[in-house]
Amino acid sequence: MLNPHEWWRGAAIYQVYVRSFADADGDGVGDLAGVHSRLPYLAELGVDALWFNPWYASPMADGGYDVADYRAIHPAFGTLAEAERLIAEALDHGIRTIIDIVPNHVSDQHRWFQEALAAGPGSAARERFWFREGRGEEGELPPNNWTSQFGGSAWTRVPDGQWYLHRFASAQPDLNWQHPDVRTEHEEVLRFWFDRGAAGVRIDSAAEVVKDPNLPDLVEGADPHPYLDRDEIHDVYRAWRKLAESYAQPRALIGEVWLPDPERFARYLRPDELHTAFNFGFLTCPWDAERLREAITTTLAVHAPVRAPATWVLANHDITRTVTRYGRADTGFDFAAKAHGIPTDLELGTRRARAAALLSLALPGSVYLYQGEELGLPEVEDLPVEVIEDPMFHRTDGADPGRDGCRVPLPWSGDDPPFGFGGSPTWLPQPADWAGLTVERQSEDPQSMLALYRTALRLRRSESALGDGELSWFDGYGDGEVLAFTRSERFACVVNLGAEPVQLPAGSRVLLCSGQLADGALPPDTAVWLRLP
Repeated sequence: MLNPHEWWRGAAIYQVYVRSFADADGDGVGDLAGVHSRLPYLAELGVDALWFNPWYASPMADGGYDVADYRAIHPAFGTLAEAERLIAEALDHGIRTIIDIVPNHVSDQHRWFQEALAAGPGSAARERFWFREGRGEEGELPPNNWTSQFGGSAWTRVPDGQWYLHRFASAQPDLNWQHPDVRTEHEEVLRFWFDRGAAGVRIDSAAEVVKDPNLPDLVEGADPHPYLDRDEIHDVYRAWRKLAESYAQPRALIGEVWLPDPERFARYLRPDELHTAFNFGFLTCPWDAERLREAITTTLAVHAPVRAPATWVLANHDITRTVTRYGRADTGFDFAAKAHGIPTDLELGTRRARAAALLSLALPGSVYLYQGEELGLPEVEDLPVEVIEDPMFHRTDGADPGRDGCRVPLPWSGDDPPFGFGGSPTWLPQPADWAGLTVERQSEDPQSMLALYRTALRLRRSESALGDGELSWFDGYGDGEVLAFTRSERFACVVNLGAEPVQLPAGSRVLLCSGQLADGALPPDTAVWLRLP
């Protein structure tokens, strides 16, 4: 049972990408009414909370991460009243709601940016952003050498000659967090949603928010970095923490923090800052016993001094789906593995994804499940160019295939697209061969990926050893290709990443296995939960 005041420490959290979850109004785009209609499914799955990608009013230049109005819902998704109803009725099913906050930037259609464009150079309205004169004789060169996450320069020139900063797409101008309006507005947005029942927020690009006001060129090895992980950012999150804890049921702050330095990462999790942060070291780890053990050990060691719970993530809306990633036998996870044409063994990937599910659900802390992972969906790698919306694809002229392949609408039922999702055509086309992966089909199969997740999440709730707590490595068992650990004197998880079956501990009883045992032994690429004698 989760502690209601610290529920985030051991919660199983399901990520909802609204456009692709369920479509109730038949326009081929997912919506809040569609999510509402599937609350019984989510309750049966056994999750404790939903994390929603941005559902706000937006031109959708970057999947909703270009927010035009935080206090309004995108019309394709529904209304503010529907959002309030969804939050309340999800809670009736025992499911809390986490919403996305994007503090680094807004949409170029946001009223502040439109005011800044109209006001012109030197105006107070432009001080909320990073407008600068260009370099070169005629100001024709960008103000510095910073690049966009999506490729190309991080600067765009406006008709009056000035340039504005955007570390993401040009439709996402960066905010100036030295400006008091920016800080005040975001705190008011947090209150707006907390007052409507949101149990927490996930903070997008949490380490990128604060910039060096001098905007110097980026030099390799620069310390401090001009726009990443600057010390001043912690003042922002200390203020947010005070706000979150002002509620009778404290709200959770969850950071997207990509940092290579574990000690710098841990600073965001000090007792007066964020409650948790995504664990990308585990997510980006290849299917290798030594590397996975190192990632798990490092994660737990980093979190221990600040007494923060770890988080475990196998996939999200930015990452190649787990089945495909693990089906690339020797690549593990690598951003380069997103390139076109890499052979994928989906049978191998599915087997490993099943084992990885039990591994992640058995580790101490909270766990995040991206929609469709419970169905074993693969990455869709053959989307027609004309339907791809991801700016990563377009700003690199297709060199990066982008992220739309993991955002294809879910298959719910039936034998043909749209597989019960809603209207047809869906905003991204579904593969015709997904009939065997629908919720309907998998609900009838006790050996399906969906059945595995349902059983594992049920056991995770009933086993007091799981969720938040401690882990002890089961040293001396198996060889270097086996991961084995206990969560209590009687509960163990064993994962075989080697090429040969391994014997289970003497006297142990199987609670759940990701595959079929071979004459009582654990086959390769298989995980098992055990009751020890």
